[in-house]
Amino acid sequence: MIIQLLLAVIVSLWTPAPAPVQAFHLHGYAQGTTYALTYYAADSVVKQAEVIQQLEEIDASLSLYRAGSLINQFNAAPRGVRADQHLQRVVGKALEVYRATNGLFDATVEPLVQAWGFGHQPAAGAPTPAAIQALLRRVGSDKLTLRGDSLLKQVPTLHLDLNGIAQGYTVDVLAALLERHGIRNYVVELGGELRVRGHRQPGGELLRIGIERPDTSAFALPALQQVIGLTAGGVTTSGNYRKFRRVGGQQAAHLINPKTGYPFRNELISVTVVAPDALTADAYDNALMGMGLDRALSFLRQNPDLQAYFIYQRPDGAVADTATVGFTKLLLHP
Repeated sequence: MIIQLLLAVIVSLWTPAPAPVQAFHLHGYAQGTTYALTYYAADSVVKQAEVIQQLEEIDASLSLYRAGSLINQFNAAPRGVRADQHLQRVVGKALEVYRATNGLFDATVEPLVQAWGFGHQPAAGAPTPAAIQALLRRVGSDKLTLRGDSLLKQVPTLHLDLNGIAQGYTVDVLAALLERHGIRNYVVELGGELRVRGHRQPGGELLRIGIERPDTSAFALPALQQVIGLTAGGVTTSGNYRKFRRVGGQQAAHLINPKTGYPFRNELISVTVVAPDALTADAYDNALMGMGLDRALSFLRQNPDLQAYFIYQRPDGAVADTATVGFTKLLLHP
């Protein structure tokens, strides 16, 4: 008995201590922007090659800039295509948000985006009213049907543009990759869209997320406006202060109203949305921008899973900000 106890003590003394948890960083270039993953683990269990493979798979499905991608096949097809899991998930979310926002978010707005010069092909100038009316007949997610893996269209010229939510979806997919490896503390970012979970390790500090403040007068590089702490969820931002064109002496924003065919015009400069996942946040940030401040706040009161922070311009030209109650609770103060 004594010998057994001695052996147990010796074995326990020889058992190596678990490796300390540390931060691992992966970064690169994808979807016309940069990405960065930070995860906390005892070992580098997620490799760069896995991330690149996942990004390539998504681009092959959702990228308008890749010849032969599944979305480009759909846009060229007269009736539709068989959708893979990526196209199914993103179109499914797009249709959900289309219905929830009464059509303010519409993934079929691609012909109008192209006409205003914000697509992957250049445009000489602003479209004429007649051209806009003609294009509106090709727009509308009510002409789109997702049935199982069949993605069908009622109008042969119906086109999809999922760039408005593809980055949020990509962030979720990369977060899922980390989760499959047992990672429970991480930050995933692509093009400013984020998905977070857990805490900084090994200290357990809250994950901090900075929100930009645009310079609306000179469109200079933005400064930090607010900092929030989040233990789980997606965070995305939409704004009119970076992508715009001068049309007829006026500034035309890249967010197009799918009902009128013209760029949205209201007091909103940017909106940052916090949601359970980045895909949901990314879909709703554009729709909230289109609603205008009062309507957006009313919508959010009816959808408590979404929290948002707004920067807007007052009638006197001054820039102000406001937020939902839930978002305010996330703010970290010095």
